[in-house]
Amino acid sequence: MPVQPDTRLLNRELGILSFNRRVLAQALDPTIPPLERLRYLCIVSSNLDEFFETRVAQLQDLLEHDRGSVTPDGLPVEHALRLIAEDAHALVAEKYRALQDSIYPMLAGIGVRFVTSDQWTPEHLMWARGYFEREVLPVLTPIGLDPAHPFPKVLNKSLNFAVLLEGTDAFDRNVDLGIIQAPRALPRVLAVPAELGAERHCFVLLSSLMQAFAGDLFPGLTVLGVHQFRVTRNSELFVDDDEITNLRTALQGELRARHYGDAVRLEVPATCPQPLLDRLMRENGLRPDDCYRVDGPVNLVRLQAIIDMVPDHGLTYPAHTPAAVPQWPGPGPELFDRIRAADILLHHPYDAFGPVVDLVRTAARDPAVLAIKQTIYRAGSSSALMEALIEAARNGKEVTVILELMARLDEETNINWAARLEAEGAHVVYGVVGFKCHAKMLMVVRRERQGKRTSTLRRYVHVGSGNYHTRTARLYTDFGLMTADEAICADVNQVFTEITG
Repeated sequence: MPVQPDTRLLNRELGILSFNRRVLAQALDPTIPPLERLRYLCIVSSNLDEFFETRVAQLQDLLEHDRGSVTPDGLPVEHALRLIAEDAHALVAEKYRALQDSIYPMLAGIGVRFVTSDQWTPEHLMWARGYFEREVLPVLTPIGLDPAHPFPKVLNKSLNFAVLLEGTDAFDRNVDLGIIQAPRALPRVLAVPAELGAERHCFVLLSSLMQAFAGDLFPGLTVLGVHQFRVTRNSELFVDDDEITNLRTALQGELRARHYGDAVRLEVPATCPQPLLDRLMRENGLRPDDCYRVDGPVNLVRLQAIIDMVPDHGLTYPAHTPAAVPQWPGPGPELFDRIRAADILLHHPYDAFGPVVDLVRTAARDPAVLAIKQTIYRAGSSSALMEALIEAARNGKEVTVILELMARLDEETNINWAARLEAEGAHVVYGVVGFKCHAKMLMVVRRERQGKRTSTLRRYVHVGSGNYHTRTARLYTDFGLMTADEAICADVNQVFTEITG
């Protein structure tokens, strides 16, 4: 019998697209500050990147290995992929319409303009050529395609240029196509010197430089066209639960291959000639549904750089200052007295995340603290909390960290933290293979005096709904509870024991 979808359930992937459509609506809201509207547009682009890297990639893998498979809501995977492609194409079209019809005019209204190569004055051209020859040309490696140079497998989400060529090169080879991959170190948005721009803030995209000067990379050949393209690849990490002996080692091997996984999406400008598009799809093993023609830059995430390049003057939301915890003593042993006196409920980002950092730093340095146990899902590549845990291990505390290595797209960062923690003698546990540890818990065990001759061990706990990530704690809405309540502390201790044991 054919599988019938469960009408009580929503399709997860279509739900994600619907959510991003609501985010896109913020970019069109005229009551929102201009640069914040640009930020919302960039957020949609970033979300869609991850959507294709993970969600769509998973379904394509599923279809390849089992054509009869179904999604959790009961849709045949092949049918689900068709619905997703249809909705994603519509959303991408809406996103670029928003860019052209709303965001660009809005930016022009505040004096921000993008100058394309066909709009350059002689002064622009002189500056652009100088910048290209000094900063761009030395790090580019053009590849002219011939039998000795097959089509390269470009990096995941990298900016690339297909250069249509005519003629023979210095070695008398007929070359009709060249590929240039822009190194990620190159900025994608360049500020035009103030003396050259009619507007207050004038920018040139790296793609405009490439289109103007790509011919310099293929001497002796005639450039017929330069077209940017971008390939999104499967970024899911495959780890066989049955055969794995060391999760960290297995993941390190997978991470090396992540940038070159199977292609799942191709983005090209709307002006890309059909024969070139067909070639790009064929070389990457993609179907027409996987190709997205766009009316603008193929990666809008890069436009977010402008937010930091334009002086504010009310163009973004006012800076938010989180509220301080009443009677919070700051770092030092006194904070244990404060937690013991009464539970502290934190509502981030409205309440400061600083007390959580204070707790770990104080525990790392307090001679009375014997042990610290903490779960880590995402902490970021630069983390005061992780540095405090490393300091605690260095100071001889018993430090146990349940560090989730399978935190999607943060695996490499977490592997690096694991190596640093282990180097200082901390106990690092990688959760439970086959499951993800999303728990957010911190426990400090401290020896405290009771009278002159006796002492007791007391536990202090923080549990939360967010990550132990100081930056996202200023952005996302989460709760955290700091307590010395014995019942809660016993529960948290039991969870740690279950996971590590």
